[in-house]
Amino acid sequence: MNLNLFRKEMKRNAVTLTVWMTVITLLISVTMSFYGTFLENQSKILGMMSLVPKSALQFKGISNFSDLLSVLGFYSANNIIYMMLLGSIYAIVLSSNILMKEEYGKTAEYLLAWPVTRSEVFITKLAVVTVNILLLNIVTALAGFICLELVKREPYNLSAFLILSFYTILLNLLFCSIGFFLSAMIKRPKPVTTFSIGLVLIFYFIYTLSKITEGAAKIGYLSPFRYADVNAIDPAYKLDIWNIFYFTGLSLLLTGISYRLYRRRDIYT
Repeated sequence: MNLNLFRKEMKRNAVTLTVWMTVITLLISVTMSFYGTFLENQSKILGMMSLVPKSALQFKGISNFSDLLSVLGFYSANNIIYMMLLGSIYAIVLSSNILMKEEYGKTAEYLLAWPVTRSEVFITKLAVVTVNILLLNIVTALAGFICLELVKREPYNLSAFLILSFYTILLNLLFCSIGFFLSAMIKRPKPVTTFSIGLVLIFYFIYTLSKITEGAAKIGYLSPFRYADVNAIDPAYKLDIWNIFYFTGLSLLLTGISYRLYRRRDIYT
């Protein structure tokens, strides 16, 4: 890994990372600020929500509407879209563009002038993306923890919160590896931001459809979101070893393939 290139890339992506951190943190904070109001009006709200099919919330890890009365249930149901979906979009957009940024920006000569090998470039940029994803998750998880502590009316399962946060990291890192794979597969350099975002949304739609439609349950296995267990209020909630194998194995496989493809790909100037 090249430290000079690492520092340069970290500085280049610092503003974007800060914006994403700020947006997700604000969304979590605003959402959790309504928890007290929700409890005060629970009878009215639950009465209205009883008209909604239970399957409509199953994809958020809620088995029945009363689970929302738990501060952790309220957190997981309302913030999964911020922590997992937005985090995955950030991960895949960053990773799918960072390898080709100099090429489609017509500044590849500058990168080639550096005394670094193709392997060093890949490993360094992989490290940059990984660090950025970890920083995003640490900051947003810390924001979530602070919000839980501020609004809780009774104790909650801290280990379940940490497991939920860990699943979010694994999911984001998988989409990071998918982004690298996409960029390494493209022969001619061009931005793939729109396609990358669309891919995450398609996977999330498949996951949602599999949860709310009984006949489509099996297609949910095609989506990475299926393997991030969000049912944090389940007393038996724990890390699933097979889900961990899925995330780590697929991430390592796609990253390894991306590395080999990038080393062989021509760099356009």
